[in-house]
Amino acid sequence: MAAAGQVVLFERRTAEPLLRHVVGGILRAERTEQARTLLDVALAAQVSTAYLSEVERGRKEASSEVLAAICRALGLRVVDLLARSQDEFDAEANRRAGVERRSLTSRPRAARELHALGTAPRRSAAPVRSTTPTTTVLLLAA
Repeated sequence: MAAAGQVVLFERRTAEPLLRHVVGGILRAERTEQARTLLDVALAAQVSTAYLSEVERGRKEASSEVLAAICRALGLRVVDLLARSQDEFDAEANRRAGVERRSLTSRPRAARELHALGTAPRRSAAPVRSTTPTTTVLLLAA
């Protein structure tokens, strides 16, 4: 909630990313890496360019049949798409774990208090998985 005189510029849910966003990003990256157009891939996959664009932007949840057709058009196996999706989820979990640790230790007083209590954040290679969504709000004072 914004206090009086403050404007909320940006609000974002920080729960795990949606599968359709991850898959769409991978499909778009693969298409652009191959220097192919939306039209080219859409024709090969027998879907409309508008629909392919929506899938790539994570706005549409494509069926398994459509995903298989898009993957075939890109010369990608569905299993490879899923493996790359897993890699993206793991990377995101690791990024979030690093951000959470930095946010705790970026405040010197809070870091000293945590250290004094013996609860200083520990570094680990394992990703931290949070099941509770949080909200990040950027405020601008007027």
